[in-house]
Amino acid sequence: MCGICGVFFPVTTSHIRRETLTKMSQSIVHRGPDDQGMLIEGNVGLAMRRLSIIDIMTGHQPLSNETKDIWIVFNGEIYNYPELRTELESKGHQYRTHSDTETIVHAYEEYGRACVTHLRGMFAFVIWDRRKRVLFAARDRLGIKPFYYRWDGSKFLFGSEIKAILAYGVPVEFNHSALAEYLAFGYISGAETMFAGVHKLMPGHTLELSEQGELSIERYWELRTEVDPEPRPHAYYVQTYRELLENSVESHLMSDVPLGLFLSGGLDSSSVAALATKIRGCQIKTFAVGYGYGDAGEASSSELNYARQVADHISSDHYEVRLSRAEFFEQLPKLVWHEDEPIVWPSSVALFSVAQLAREHVRVVLTGEGSDETLAGYTRYAWTMLNGRMDALYRSVTTPEIRNSLRQLIEHSPFGASLHRKLQHTFILRNGNSWASIYFDNFFSAFSVGQQADLLTPSARSRAGDAYRNSMDAWERSRGDLLHRMLRTDIDTYLVELLMKQDQMSMAASIESRVPFLDHELVEFTAKIPPQYFVRSMAGKFVLKKAMEDLLPHSVISRKKMGFPTPWEHWLAGATLDTLQRMLLAPRSMDRGLFRRKAVERMFDEHRNRTRDHSNRIWRLLNLEIWQRVFLDAEAPEQIRDCREWSA
Repeated sequence: MCGICGVFFPVTTSHIRRETLTKMSQSIVHRGPDDQGMLIEGNVGLAMRRLSIIDIMTGHQPLSNETKDIWIVFNGEIYNYPELRTELESKGHQYRTHSDTETIVHAYEEYGRACVTHLRGMFAFVIWDRRKRVLFAARDRLGIKPFYYRWDGSKFLFGSEIKAILAYGVPVEFNHSALAEYLAFGYISGAETMFAGVHKLMPGHTLELSEQGELSIERYWELRTEVDPEPRPHAYYVQTYRELLENSVESHLMSDVPLGLFLSGGLDSSSVAALATKIRGCQIKTFAVGYGYGDAGEASSSELNYARQVADHISSDHYEVRLSRAEFFEQLPKLVWHEDEPIVWPSSVALFSVAQLAREHVRVVLTGEGSDETLAGYTRYAWTMLNGRMDALYRSVTTPEIRNSLRQLIEHSPFGASLHRKLQHTFILRNGNSWASIYFDNFFSAFSVGQQADLLTPSARSRAGDAYRNSMDAWERSRGDLLHRMLRTDIDTYLVELLMKQDQMSMAASIESRVPFLDHELVEFTAKIPPQYFVRSMAGKFVLKKAMEDLLPHSVISRKKMGFPTPWEHWLAGATLDTLQRMLLAPRSMDRGLFRRKAVERMFDEHRNRTRDHSNRIWRLLNLEIWQRVFLDAEAPEQIRDCREWSA
């Protein structure tokens, strides 16, 4: 695990400056505090920061083949590298190290661009092919490891984090066309980022750039939903899933340094912890985060008691950390810097805190990410299918005029925030003819397109872009039944951002996180499971629940999903709400010309009066403002004084 960055000039007369490449590498030192390396060869510069996990003594990068005409910088882990090594050695390739990095080099020699199809793991890497004079890059199938780049036709910059690209000295500009999608979802699900000119290499893609300036991006993997035409017994899917998951956990336990697990007490992390304990046959280390120092509102969001119950059940060596409101707000600007873009979920702050705790004891952690998006764990899947059925009935007995009148009546009613929020999720306030309304607005969007029209200034609205284009593209690419289409859409969009949160918050604490639920062969198997085997009585992950019955108590398997909660809504009251309002309505914020003052004032008034719950919207605006101060205004995170005032 490490951080990588570099520069490539297609024109051979241009040369890389060592001090520039050093500055880029230094910006991501947190990703690899153990070692650093650099290759400069005229118009090519590769750099890395290493967190030593496998082959600690000889795994230094950049690493080359025997003839030194293939060089690589690599971020990730290849779990099948021992098997690949045997295969490649039988074909005549000679190894000088025991690292998984060298296996990628020889696989590229043997298979060229198709080398990625032989790799099983999480990865983002760049290869300089001196023979062909091309730069080759690749990202793993599901986007577990990040890869950003900037190509302006004269220079190609890349990095594990955007800040490495910015460190080169390129202009820092707000990508205004991403604003609408950010306000809706909190993230950009396509190749663009919040920075103009900076792009993501999308999951399952490779990139090749020649010295003639020819850029080629290709997709090498795509999840296909191919449900068995004649469903097998439910027991077959349960047993096969268990075998594949256990094999995945075993491969993810590979490490030459101490290893542990993040444990929330929910089904996903508990399953990984129980399987890891079974496989290792010894005590493992588990780490949990929670809230509350005598504050009932904070304690209600804490999962520490559940994590302790699982830790006791598997007899783990268990550690806990509690995050206070003051610590939360103090860390927020720094973590926006680490994440490069506005933070989507408040739980990122808690994730960083538990990663810091784990770093005191281990270098690697396994986590439970990916189960919900592959096994229908979120309630939104069951709700959407129910809404679809009810909407069809509702439309058959009402006219458009009646439906619109009822919708307007509820929208402008004096209902409290809680009842209104619940009604918002039903078919009554949704447009069943619009997938954006029935799904994206219902479960993702903080600001719908209609709400953005009221929020944005005319100038900002004209440049804000299409809020739903990327997500709708993913939806249109999906195939199969409704449930599998929702899962596929979320895997291509929502999950990618969730994985970036996992990567950046763990690497901010210099610790590697692994996600065994996202072994690509395991994910491909879930795409074949018939939809009737996923959900029971509005609850998902039925396959996983049955698969873990012999290792986990019923109380863990049947517990209602909490979803890594935070006390954000509890904290968003009183003096904190007043301080946030002053910040977001201050001349400095308003002068950016993005939001209408009256719309922001009304939002705070409604939230304060509890006629509407705007907690997600306030979070969205807050993080955007912090991001602009840190990156556009170049203000040091620790100098953003408002954050200290919020926790008072």
